[in-house]
Amino acid sequence: MSKLWGGRFTKSAEEWVDEFGASIGFDKQLVFEDIEGSIAHVTMLAACEIVTKEEAEQIKAGLNTLRKKAEAGTLAFSVAEEDIHLNLEKQLIDEIGPLGGKLHTGRSRNDQVATDMHLYLTKETKVIMEAVRAVQEALTKQAELHVETLIPGYTHLQRAQPVSFAHHLLAYFWMLERDYGRLKDSLKRVNMSPLGAGALAGTTFPIDRNLSAELLGFDGIYENSLDAVSDRDFIVEFLSASSTLMMHLSRLCEELILWSSQEFQFIEMDDAFATGSSIMPQKKNPDMAELIRGKTGRVYGNLFGLLTTLKGLPLAYNKDMQEDKEGMFDTVQTVKGSLRIFAGMIETMTVKQETMEKAVAQDFSNATELADYLATKGMPFREAHEVVGKLVLTAIQQDMFLLDLKMEDYKQASYLFETDIYEVLQPKTVVARRNSAGGTGFTQVKKALDKAYVILGAVSKK
Repeated sequence: MSKLWGGRFTKSAEEWVDEFGASIGFDKQLVFEDIEGSIAHVTMLAACEIVTKEEAEQIKAGLNTLRKKAEAGTLAFSVAEEDIHLNLEKQLIDEIGPLGGKLHTGRSRNDQVATDMHLYLTKETKVIMEAVRAVQEALTKQAELHVETLIPGYTHLQRAQPVSFAHHLLAYFWMLERDYGRLKDSLKRVNMSPLGAGALAGTTFPIDRNLSAELLGFDGIYENSLDAVSDRDFIVEFLSASSTLMMHLSRLCEELILWSSQEFQFIEMDDAFATGSSIMPQKKNPDMAELIRGKTGRVYGNLFGLLTTLKGLPLAYNKDMQEDKEGMFDTVQTVKGSLRIFAGMIETMTVKQETMEKAVAQDFSNATELADYLATKGMPFREAHEVVGKLVLTAIQQDMFLLDLKMEDYKQASYLFETDIYEVLQPKTVVARRNSAGGTGFTQVKKALDKAYVILGAVSKK
């Protein structure tokens, strides 16, 4: 049988050429969106009296039959029909006869595929947003358990200042909150209707684009038919937001991997999110965290792939744009899977509180506190910085930490030091006193938790 578009052709392509050009292998994922868009389109055609109400009802009945087959997994797809649109149109004609051919009145595959992707990405973006919330909830629950659990804070991967472990976890809560906001904001561009733009120039039929947009739940229509069929910004924006989201997950994965190592021993991953070694019986590898870290590059690749595909395309539709889908589908599945795994990892990890607190007691991360102490007594901070640096050197030379030094050592460094310095240097005091807005002080962390719970629409356990 000739192609549905084959009237002006005198010969058919060879099978392998059809296979190369076909997209049904991946765009069959749009089957439900394509049927949904077609039902809205034919409903609009009937309302505009382009087809009769009886014809529209027959076409919708046929489309609903195809939907049931798709739900049952019995809908067969053919490479010969190239894509999801022609596959469904042919099967609709097989189902209800030549009347099925009227469905394509007033539209093109160009606006049809764009509509499908807008519908798909609107739905999946909302699913991903909920998955982001689940990870935020897991972080918040762990944070609430560890407000006064201390962990070394790092810069340059060197011990810097002690912080509340809850404060550290909540840093990722706020990263994810920005990710949630980016995804939510992108819906303004995603949830728009290109349907009715035709191939590129609109149509001579008296269609009502606003009605079909309303039937599909879109917030509005594209104002320019050329833009409607050639725009893929909404996918680029989704891939960009997803790349940033995966980057945030990857950063925490790196820390989870480090923290679960023998060198740190700050946490232990649940067995459900770790694997063993085929040769080394003692191994417990944080494979799921490593996989998410690795899959981040995959999502980046999808973003750069689409940007590269689009960068030289003239208006309007070009076959190159068939390459927009696989990266989008892959990113959706990768991000959803990563978020689901992540929520589980955070919920089930064991926090080794004693090891963390031992770490902050055996370093010089309280040194800044000494400089602040002197500064509050009138010494210029830069001078105080030098005094404390020399004290740190003295402690290192004696194989001690700052809390081990004698009062005599402090007095020799500066007459401003008093015996209260030993309380000031206690790790919990160091953390508790950092009470500026957004700081790691316990009071501030509790306020941050309250804000997090408000965002999540939940009630703190406190």
